[in-house]
Amino acid sequence: MTAPRVLAVADSDSYLKWTAGLLDQLPADWPRTLTLVRSPIVPSAEQIRSALSGTAAATPEVLTARELVRRVRRERPDAVVLGCTGPVVKVLSRMLPAAGRRPVLVSGLPGISVPATERAWLFRSAVDLFVVHSRREVEEFTAIAARLGLPGAVGLARLPFLDPAPPAPVRDRVVFATQAKVPPAPADRERVLLALAELAGRRPDLQVVVKLRALADEQQTHREEHHYQELWRALADAGRVRRDALRFDAGPMRGHLAHAAGFVTVSSTAALEAIAADVPLLVLSDFGVNAEMINLVFDGSGCLGTLEDLAAARFKTPDPRWCADNYFHDPADVTWLGLLEGLLRTARRGELPRPIHLPAWSGRLGGPRARLRLEVGPTAFRRLQRLRRALRRRPPAT
Repeated sequence: MTAPRVLAVADSDSYLKWTAGLLDQLPADWPRTLTLVRSPIVPSAEQIRSALSGTAAATPEVLTARELVRRVRRERPDAVVLGCTGPVVKVLSRMLPAAGRRPVLVSGLPGISVPATERAWLFRSAVDLFVVHSRREVEEFTAIAARLGLPGAVGLARLPFLDPAPPAPVRDRVVFATQAKVPPAPADRERVLLALAELAGRRPDLQVVVKLRALADEQQTHREEHHYQELWRALADAGRVRRDALRFDAGPMRGHLAHAAGFVTVSSTAALEAIAADVPLLVLSDFGVNAEMINLVFDGSGCLGTLEDLAAARFKTPDPRWCADNYFHDPADVTWLGLLEGLLRTARRGELPRPIHLPAWSGRLGGPRARLRLEVGPTAFRRLQRLRRALRRRPPAT
């Protein structure tokens, strides 16, 4: 079999990081191209640089959805990796060729996916291979696929960004990794910032860094209602913290971890990067340990701690048995590449099944809105969103 050609597309900072790392795991002789699809969450130039740090990927070209589909029809890659948020995977998978010698469709999730959700599969019902990163995730997503009657395989990979940078001679940072969705309440986010400020006051030998996924004026995979940088400015303006007590940075996580003496998060895949880099860590339990906080997987890890632990710099080391079951499995257990090679052989015989498109949106407008996000430019889409919100707030005519 000649080396298969792979075309990959991402739509946001976190999916770009994951997709670039996944491509690095392909055999060296497989030609590959990485692109971005234009949408309201397309990453900035700085986010792209940060996402690609430590990978072999070149800066990707940004294509419209129609340009992407035309490229697939023209170049006929053997596999298309849809490294995108669920709604974008759903839209693109409907636009791509579905008959004849069609490409193998691959998708996945860029981080912790426990507990597995039916919604994730519904958006990706057309894919032939769903890539996840722990034995638990494989078991749960396979069970969901069987229940939904989907033929797509679930493959086990190693999270592609768990290869740390060489440690710095001096580790003198505490890195807090933010998460856009949790905790949702601004008061809880202020509690985190105040604990970080207390740590900075107690330990002047440590530089306390708030590692942002995006600056306040940048887009990211999930919308952040209460940005930490803006909350910090308000606390400083009110005289509750010293303005320069914390440093805010959006640079590559692996660079920060090389200098880190400790790591903390409420819920972030970066906790796994910290474990890989042998950095003691805390996963904060003050706001709950559950699916809503996206930290359920850390129950039993030995990493859970409190804001009080953070202020006192009491970081923890994970349980080795938990690591083996969650994301740090033996490389020999990886299955996704073998499954992909089998699907590529099936595709070359023209025997891939027609994609299955299960309904994924709860309302009638979900699909059209997702398509509109890709059809119009990001600026125009945001203007339409502002207009829609303004019309909703408009009082009814008398």
